[in-house]
Amino acid sequence: MSRTVLYYFAPQSPWTYLGHARFADLLRAARREVAVLPVDYGRIFPLSGGLPLPKRAPQRQAYRLLELRRFAEHLGLPLNPQPRHFPVDGNPSARLITAVAQHDGMAAAMQLAGAVLSACWREERDIASDGTLTELLEESDLPAERLARSRETDIQARYDAHTQAAIDAGVFGAPSWIIDGELFWGQDRLDFIARKLGLT
Repeated sequence: MSRTVLYYFAPQSPWTYLGHARFADLLRAARREVAVLPVDYGRIFPLSGGLPLPKRAPQRQAYRLLELRRFAEHLGLPLNPQPRHFPVDGNPSARLITAVAQHDGMAAAMQLAGAVLSACWREERDIASDGTLTELLEESDLPAERLARSRETDIQARYDAHTQAAIDAGVFGAPSWIIDGELFWGQDRLDFIARKLGLT
């Protein structure tokens, strides 16, 4: 049994935002390690039958907004279902989180991921812009040079490898976790994750 939980997500996903802090709490309570693995769902969706948001049927788009409002209210989390900078390219922030995970550790990557998610869905900041990403590094007490590092070819290769690993594991949505070989999808499955971690 591995002590490490594999955490696959997109940094522009509202569902990841809604679950991130609660997942972090579960990790602390269970004293489990985490591998922070942002991945490219632009590669995953075509292989898994998923569609990017603008291509979904209108009724599905409308219900998504309804559910986002419901969950945000239920969880007591501030969230704008239609933030100013969305849709947004998640790749720059995903590569930045990947670089931080490599150089500063998984705890720092979890912290930065939470900051990126909040910047998009609570603060309505542009998480694809260099300015915002530089600010988030500073606010997270992380080195500014990580932004330049995130553009290097080995970080892109690492990001691509994480995405391929997610595909190979059957991941199709965000957020997803693999715990002891078992896949969980969606922030509304955190109760099952708590049970899997022996917390209930």
